[in-house]
Amino acid sequence: MKNIQLIQTADGSPSLLNIELNETYHSTHGAIQESAHVFIKNGAQFFVEKHNPNTISVFEVGFGTGLNALLSLQYSEESKVIVDYTTLEAFPVEWEVARLLNYSSHLKGESKNDYFSLLHQSKWSENVRISESFSLLKIKTTLQEFKFHPNQFDVIFFDAFAPSKQPEMWERSPLEKVVYSMKSGSVFVTYCAKGQLKRDLKSLGMVVESLPGPPGKREMVRATKK
Repeated sequence: MKNIQLIQTADGSPSLLNIELNETYHSTHGAIQESAHVFIKNGAQFFVEKHNPNTISVFEVGFGTGLNALLSLQYSEESKVIVDYTTLEAFPVEWEVARLLNYSSHLKGESKNDYFSLLHQSKWSENVRISESFSLLKIKTTLQEFKFHPNQFDVIFFDAFAPSKQPEMWERSPLEKVVYSMKSGSVFVTYCAKGQLKRDLKSLGMVVESLPGPPGKREMVRATKK
């Protein structure tokens, strides 16, 4: 894949660098620990512990390397909570590149490598059962083009490239669409802690928290829909 370079992050797990944007797909302080902290611990796990559901619907902005999906699949198996996972990606990472990440070697369980392959090689725009507790719907489109419906999702993983690199992803208009799709009591989590993001989420009626970030980052944001 052009303009993509494999890199190593500080926790030993790999990530990718988009050379054109000069932006990494994860924190250079640690790819896995960032995703686990922001999206699993403070997103999916937080929602499950608060509401105790049997099934959760997760919506991810930016499938990218597939790491968030893989960690969500792992969480679904460990927690026994069924996860219905929908993810958008306008510029998919080719499997020939993604397989070099070898995230399975950093996660417990030998089957994770097969799951990672299934996540990347499953068909687009089809709801695919990856495991007994995890289904995946990948959609190749932009956030701006995706049609949302009300009361769709329990947890939002907002994992677009940084506002300085993709400002159009963080504008109030796309955020409003995402919030529209969220159920009452649902949560929105992102690694970004920009003041404008927090102001926009508050203006959309969300209850916004600034939480301790993953290693190397002071803060992250979680917002709950009333």
